[in-house]
Amino acid sequence: SKLPSWARAVTPRIFYITEKAWNYYPYTITADSHSLQCSFLPKFSIYIETKYEDNCGDSENIFHSDKILGDHEVSFLDIAFDEIPERYYRSLEDPRFFSSAKTGRGPLREGWRQHTKPIMCSYKLVSVKFEVWGLQTRVEQFVHKVIRDILLIGHRQAFAWVDEWCGMTMEEVRRYEQETQEATNELIGLVAPAISVSEGEQPTATHSAPASAPSTPLSDEAPEFLAPPKTRPRKKSAPETLMLPALRERTGAE
Repeated sequence: SKLPSWARAVTPRIFYITEKAWNYYPYTITADSHSLQCSFLPKFSIYIETKYEDNCGDSENIFHSDKILGDHEVSFLDIAFDEIPERYYRSLEDPRFFSSAKTGRGPLREGWRQHTKPIMCSYKLVSVKFEVWGLQTRVEQFVHKVIRDILLIGHRQAFAWVDEWCGMTMEEVRRYEQETQEATNELIGLVAPAISVSEGEQPTATHSAPASAPSTPLSDEAPEFLAPPKTRPRKKSAPETLMLPALRERTGAE
């Protein structure tokens, strides 16, 4: 129901989305795959790499050129002064007016990224693939815009909610995760499974983490199932199996 009308017109009523995440702060990977229950199964995937650094966003090529898939665009998000969709605006979550009682941070003024201490930047490399002839560019651009809005709103909230999570112990964090998961699943009518955390042996390789992060050993090797989608040349013409039913009927009529 939240999709634009042109997207609803080509989306079946029954489908599922699988999200897999590999979190090893200050480096994380999130991968989504979207499978449609119909004959024109398109290749739809969203792959997001995240790195955190203690700076104001001035690290260049932080993911290295060999990890950038095809054409790319650099976008800077300012949680205080970038516009967000009006329906998501909450005055209590506006960093321009919020002031933290616990940390004394905020409100954020013009130029805050250059003079605020401490400060941390979340760098994200977002790759979107949707291989359906006639819709590839439109869908990929739409998904990038939606992800941009989600990241902007989510990080505004993380700042404005600092007094709720600042100082939490790990046990309190796990309990909060469990309660949130149960409440969310109750809203959509699912039974919440128990959250389990692996306490396996840590990797031997280590990398420096931001000063704002706890000292944590880090392996750059993510699980194989989270490998980034392969770069494929943009199709000039689509094979029969990737055509939408409406396009197939129109082609037959012509």
